Amino acid sequence: MNRIIYMPALIVVLALTGCTRLPEGITPVRNFDLQRYLGEWHEVARLDHRFERGLTKVTATYSLNADGSVKVLNRGWNAAKGQWSQAEGRAVLIGSSQEGRLKVSFFGPFYGAYTIIALEPERYSMICGPDRSYFWILSREPKLDPATLKGLLAQAKAQGFATEQLIYP
Repeated sequence: MNRIIYMPALIVVLALTGCTRLPEGITPVRNFDLQRYLGEWHEVARLDHRFERGLTKVTATYSLNADGSVKVLNRGWNAAKGQWSQAEGRAVLIGSSQEGRLKVSFFGPFYGAYTIIALEPERYSMICGPDRSYFWILSREPKLDPATLKGLLAQAKAQGFATEQLIYP
């Protein structure tokens, strides 16, 4: 009887926390400074997902909320509709504030992993989600220099990301 009562609670807990896990073999950046990460980032490359499908000129803007969490504003041009599309979310650090690991939510209590795996705060950031099907390369400028991009792609491929499937909006 107790198993029947606790099973739904366990399923809810796993559903709410399972998407914030760290993919096996992936290490978040160390010496992370959230203040230096804030501001606007341009999407250089991504793996395809329904929530960004068809968007170009994608940016992510991060700012600090009064409670210490991070306001996330994602914005992209939807050419098919002829309009800008945007989503606002909230992110919080997971674990140490010195580690580039956050969880982000655009839908109430449901959070997804946001793990920074490569970073030069003034130039680029490479991010993954709870598994290797979520991946982005961001830059402070709309374009990233080819040599830097090539190095990031090599690093991503070595870590098991499907770089041949990347979209370059």
